[in-house]
Amino acid sequence: MATKTVLENIKIRRSIRRYLSDQIKQEELDLILEAAICAPTGHNDQPWHFTVIQEKELIDYMNVETKKNMTNAPIDWLQNMGKNEKLHIYHNAPTVIVFSGRKDALAPLMDCCAAAQNMLLAANSLDIGSCWVGLAKFFFQNPENAEELVLAPFFQTTIEDMYIPENASKVNVPDGYEPYFAVTLGYPAVKDVPSPKREGDFVDYIRYI
Repeated sequence: MATKTVLENIKIRRSIRRYLSDQIKQEELDLILEAAICAPTGHNDQPWHFTVIQEKELIDYMNVETKKNMTNAPIDWLQNMGKNEKLHIYHNAPTVIVFSGRKDALAPLMDCCAAAQNMLLAANSLDIGSCWVGLAKFFFQNPENAEELVLAPFFQTTIEDMYIPENASKVNVPDGYEPYFAVTLGYPAVKDVPSPKREGDFVDYIRYI
């Protein structure tokens, strides 16, 4: 099984939004999950929970419900995405993994993000495509009655009056955990996805002279 060097893997990894219908192998999935739980965590809490979904009917249901709730957001671009009949939020991937974090941990969202990056890089090293799906949050929260929606807290925390516990139950989110986002996995149906340009002045140095 061929793998890529770490730095090469970081530089060439791309978000994949078109997949073959073939399911990934269990041994590949096991390696990807093992990489995820090797991520660092605050206070060594290891507060993550991963729901691996490989049932197409459930993934398609998640797509419909996610898009329906997006149309309820008081934000035009979210409404337009939700109304797009050609868009599948989970890109028709054969595997979708929902990330949840333990609420009483020190930094569960950051810990899950670290695990997700490990997962994405591990998948790429095995020639498996992946995509981080932040919009999966709309499967678990419905902003139907919100006059305005501030996206940062919406994606980072559970807003109780928007929360849909029955959807959390459908994907086995444990008690005491909250769902954050999803990652799609599958064999890529596209190649040579272009890299977005990295730009901007984003580094400061403070050095002893």
